[in-house]
Amino acid sequence: MLYGLYDVLLSVGPSWPDMTAAATGDALLEVSIVAADAEPFRCFGNILVEPHAAVGEVDQVDAVVVCDMYTPIDTPPRGRFAVEIDWLRRMHAGGALLTTVCTGSLLLAEAGLLDGRSCAGHWAYRDLFQSAYPRIRFGAGAVLDLSSEGDRLITAGGVTSWQDLALHLIAKFCGPEHAARTAKVYLLGGHEDGQLPFSAMTRRVRNDDAVILDCLAWIADNYRTPNPVTAMTDQSGLTTRTFARRFQGATGQRPIDYVHALRMEGARLRLETGPDGVDDVGYSVGYEDPTFFRRLFKRTTGMTPAAYRRKYAPILATV
Repeated sequence: MLYGLYDVLLSVGPSWPDMTAAATGDALLEVSIVAADAEPFRCFGNILVEPHAAVGEVDQVDAVVVCDMYTPIDTPPRGRFAVEIDWLRRMHAGGALLTTVCTGSLLLAEAGLLDGRSCAGHWAYRDLFQSAYPRIRFGAGAVLDLSSEGDRLITAGGVTSWQDLALHLIAKFCGPEHAARTAKVYLLGGHEDGQLPFSAMTRRVRNDDAVILDCLAWIADNYRTPNPVTAMTDQSGLTTRTFARRFQGATGQRPIDYVHALRMEGARLRLETGPDGVDDVGYSVGYEDPTFFRRLFKRTTGMTPAAYRRKYAPILATV
């Protein structure tokens, strides 16, 4: 992502005349890669990164893009990136626009700059934001959160949302015409459907409640059964209230919401890989009411079942 973003931003100005008229053009953006220090390092995947400068050598910028970083989905980066976070605070205080992609929003969260605001980030970090940063409204379905742009803060969703952010920044600093030209040169498209069509419905589970873990193992194979919550409650040997409390404590979801999540995952898989009609898909995962299935699918994925199938059909056709 780092080098893709760097190439795109650096080419604004010269790439279009070069490709359409074999003419030269001036670069409109001055783009630099900075890090805690200027020494080369290898990031995830053993990719070499050679910063142009250390953050301590950069006193003023118009905009910053915090790229994604590899970090566990259950652990906030406390005590890490202190140099970078201090620099981000100083740049923002000096008038810079701060933007992030994917897990980059964790640095702004650690800096306290997102408190009381909404933000985007990779959908897999939804639970971490809710537990570690309760003052931030995390939008798991958002690709680009512009709600705090007036306060010079923009956050983007999962990794390839850097393309949406890049086009927005190019339009902002160079004009819409250059953004459109850049999109044409690099074949960049937006994520108009948001992140929900890409996200997993189920969440991580606490593993210290053996009774609930047994129920989860059972429901994974039996989510199609009628009255699945009642069946799990009976299997647990707990009262209805105690089961519901312990289930939510272990999964972060009500039992019925967890069942719906499993069913939606099953429906998505069938829509991606099989030819069955939409109503048949709904029935196969446990929904006898086609209207309810379609409405729930749209609410959880942001798309109708038919639109979801069309989205993935071209990808699967190449397999």
